[in-house]
Amino acid sequence: MAELGGIFNALGNTTRLKILLIAAENERPLHIKAYARLLKKRYSAVYRHIAILRKAGLVNIYEVGRSRVVSVKKGLNIESLYNSLASMGIITSE
Repeated sequence: MAELGGIFNALGNTTRLKILLIAAENERPLHIKAYARLLKKRYSAVYRHIAILRKAGLVNIYEVGRSRVVSVKKGLNIESLYNSLASMGIITSE
């Protein structure tokens, strides 16, 4: 049950949802700096959000040289989840 709570906690933040959607839209993993630039937020804040997503098991973080890149866990279909929640009226499209 604690794992499910961690997943809902991770999904309960708009910034983290945006990170997941960006990750799902890109074929290749992106650097955390790229997420920070796209979201217009500080690297440290984005890194903390991504750490929460990783702890919940939703994303992977890989070391590439001195950088860290993020990708959605294999088998996780974020767009399908988002569309299902939107069709039920639980979330609204921005």
